Amino acid sequence: MKGRRVVLGEWRGREAAALMVDGRLDDLIVDTDAPRPGTIYRARPDRPMKGQGGLFLSTPEGRVFLRQTKGVRTNAPLLVQITGYAEPGKAPPVTSRLALKGRFAVLTPGAPGVNPSRRIRDPDRRAALAALAEGVAPSGTGVILRSAAASADEDAVVDELRALAAALTQILGDGGAAPALLLEGDGPHALAWRDWTEPAEVAHGADAFERLDVLDEIAALSDPVTPLAGGARMSVEPTRALVSVDVDTGTDTSPAAALKANLAMARALPRALRLRGLGGQVVVDPAPSPKRDRKQIEGALKAALRADPVETALLGWTALGHIELQRTRARPPLSL
Repeated sequence: MKGRRVVLGEWRGREAAALMVDGRLDDLIVDTDAPRPGTIYRARPDRPMKGQGGLFLSTPEGRVFLRQTKGVRTNAPLLVQITGYAEPGKAPPVTSRLALKGRFAVLTPGAPGVNPSRRIRDPDRRAALAALAEGVAPSGTGVILRSAAASADEDAVVDELRALAAALTQILGDGGAAPALLLEGDGPHALAWRDWTEPAEVAHGADAFERLDVLDEIAALSDPVTPLAGGARMSVEPTRALVSVDVDTGTDTSPAAALKANLAMARALPRALRLRGLGGQVVVDPAPSPKRDRKQIEGALKAALRADPVETALLGWTALGHIELQRTRARPPLSL
């Protein structure tokens, strides 16, 4: 099927959402037992990690880890928000810089100012949206207007801003002392509505994944090898320390085989990581190619990462000729 389709269903008894583009799985979110990113707690500082620049905090759902501890009082409750999924056996990472996200806007307490998305290019529309936000946002709170607001009805944008502002006012006005859950992060279906904003057909139901061939696409992810254009292939395998990516020219023996394989890897890598829920340190072993090709490979990889919804930093090349990435753990690892 051509076009975009959002499938809201279940996988192995858990809430799940899949984005299909031209009949191919492009994104996948599956619920887990772990705290969801976006969850906000009133936490109690527990144990500082001297030498690691961090602090453990207690919440009703277990310990979390805060890396930025400047200005934190160790004897006072602190509002923190889950930023991603943790590695196995580790505490979930949190930040004290809260952000309430909606489909059209993000509220950022303590960081005032209105910032429309760069993708909203019409200056008149940018100005109109900024005026709406300034009239609704609580004092001292910033607003990021997301690209979906560009074509949204103004009443819908205002309604969402008011709902976010009300939730934020309640959270910031919390005067309790004991650890508590103040806001639960969005589940897969809510995230699909919030973040997959391009026009799409929507299908739902407990059996939707089976009916619409999503299960077959997920099953294919159990193979670490991803075929690339021109007969090349890419192997994506998580280890305890990092995610290893190996690029092979495969059946292509032409003089430009390595460059073609590496460019194909650059285009395919964000999707391969996203669907498998892989993040943290990523090390790519590209097909052997001369240093003069590195700029072209970097450019292709940066372009692909800009279009990816998961924040990823391209750190550069190692002395061994590997490419290093640091990727947010925005998706739970897919257990196949």
